[in-house]
Amino acid sequence: MTDYIPPLRDIKFTLEHVVGLDAVAALPGNEEFTADLVDSILEEAGHMAEGILSPLNRVGDEVGARLENGVVHTAPGWREAWAALVDGGWNGLPFSTEWGGMGLPNVLNTAVHEMWQSANMAFTLCPMLTQGAVNAVRLYGSDALKALYLPKMVAGTWTGTMNLTEPQAGSDLAAVRTKAVPEGDHCRISGQKIFITYGDHDMAENIVHLVLARLPDGPPGVKGISLFVVPKFLVDASGAIGAANDVTCVSLEHKLGIHGSPTAILSFGDHGGSVGYLVGEPHRGVEYMFAMMNHARLAVGLQGLAIAERAYQQALSYARERVQGRPVGWTGDKNPGIVYHPDVRRMLLTMRCQIEAMRAIHYTAAASVDLAHGSADPVQRANAQTMVELLTPIAKGWCTEVGQTLASLGVQVHGGVGYVEETGAAQHLRDARITTIYEGTTAIQANDLINRKILKDKGAMIGAFLDQIEAQAKSLTGDDSVIGLGVAEGVTKARATVAWLVNSAGQDPRISAAAGVPTLEMMGILVGGHMLAKAVTVSRVRLASGEDPDGFYTAKIESARFYSLHILPHVHALAVAATDGAATVMRMDEASL
Repeated sequence: MTDYIPPLRDIKFTLEHVVGLDAVAALPGNEEFTADLVDSILEEAGHMAEGILSPLNRVGDEVGARLENGVVHTAPGWREAWAALVDGGWNGLPFSTEWGGMGLPNVLNTAVHEMWQSANMAFTLCPMLTQGAVNAVRLYGSDALKALYLPKMVAGTWTGTMNLTEPQAGSDLAAVRTKAVPEGDHCRISGQKIFITYGDHDMAENIVHLVLARLPDGPPGVKGISLFVVPKFLVDASGAIGAANDVTCVSLEHKLGIHGSPTAILSFGDHGGSVGYLVGEPHRGVEYMFAMMNHARLAVGLQGLAIAERAYQQALSYARERVQGRPVGWTGDKNPGIVYHPDVRRMLLTMRCQIEAMRAIHYTAAASVDLAHGSADPVQRANAQTMVELLTPIAKGWCTEVGQTLASLGVQVHGGVGYVEETGAAQHLRDARITTIYEGTTAIQANDLINRKILKDKGAMIGAFLDQIEAQAKSLTGDDSVIGLGVAEGVTKARATVAWLVNSAGQDPRISAAAGVPTLEMMGILVGGHMLAKAVTVSRVRLASGEDPDGFYTAKIESARFYSLHILPHVHALAVAATDGAATVMRMDEASL
């Protein structure tokens, strides 16, 4: 397995020139958010990724987490790595100084987590979920809960989990059966939760479980579910840790990938009931949990980008070193690395251009979160929130599907040795496989895009976004017109698909559901092309001023050109699949499948 090298120049380029970091820096409270501070944070986070987390990636995969005599042990080096994260205050980067955080923008936290997810995806699931749990308590917890739990969770000395899934209740949360019985100032929680990432471990002093459960008077369905804080160890009013709560790790799952991340089955209340504290109002648990779920969806989408970057770096390094045959058209005396074989070059460019597109999508979504929450301008806030809503299903759904594809291409570049575990290429593919499943499958993201972002307002919101994409595409001229044309043609297909969905949805709801994933993939490719077109505009300005001694900006343009001719044409096929092909999904009799 090759060493991970943080792609700092690409990250900074995307932040500054594609996303527009100046708008985030101009928000109230960000007066100290300077370019020098951004550089410093990224450099230090990169050092942690490269020097601490990356070397543990293989260890976590080979050793994994284990449950022995009721105690979960993480892989060697995990505890020390977590201590380094806590000592550096990294978990508090996006949170208010009121709770001990750094008070820095979400988009910077996203860039940091990209590097950490690339370096060690299994490890970084823990800070990812802890930050999500902080958001839920911060937004909906009582003052007493916030005062007691947030400082420790922000610091990372206590970690957080998300407890939704039960054996009979996966995506269908209406089937949740875990019970909460009131008892004084708390409730007694009883039930079982499965697939709980970092549900138990030995890295932190305490684990704060956010648990969905039903109060006795709760109505049936999702409207009868409440949210509770259930700590692993009970905590007194001063924050001191006391006796163990009635929470048991029954077992750890044996998984295809992310072996270093303990995925627990937790049993609550085997000995009288776990002590849990209500978060917010009764029966609004699913609503509250969406604060954590939306954070997790963007964070998991980021994993698609991160694992693709790691796979690309490894594939590129191997392709430069591996000599196999004489490339077509090669005129040198000595055969070069396979990077000169046209099809290997095609695979590497396929990886590179989509990684650049995914990075821009994620950073744009993250910056939009900052603007939606921090802008003093109500119009800017509303526009930013619209962008968050549109990009979330794309960032989660499309980027994780692409991440899997690119991790698989990474194996292909290696050839036979890529299928051998010693190279490390196979681990990236195994780790990537979960990303399209947890925190809402691709189909769930597609349903969100179709029903809440297209049909809800009959295509008005997405139509306005398509107008922006088309206007930007038409600004590309000369040698770049082929890039702009590819995006503009994609907009035409997307508009037609949206119109078809709006007109067809009322006829048969199964039709729009069947069109969901092709539409999501179509929009992902198109938005990715839009992001690369923005990068072309910036790169042309830099080239005109003579700022390209190493070919960085020229490469950005060539990457976009490749994307426009190799990736964007898929928009046309997906439009056909979404519209003309949707009805074929349900035509065949079930018995004939």
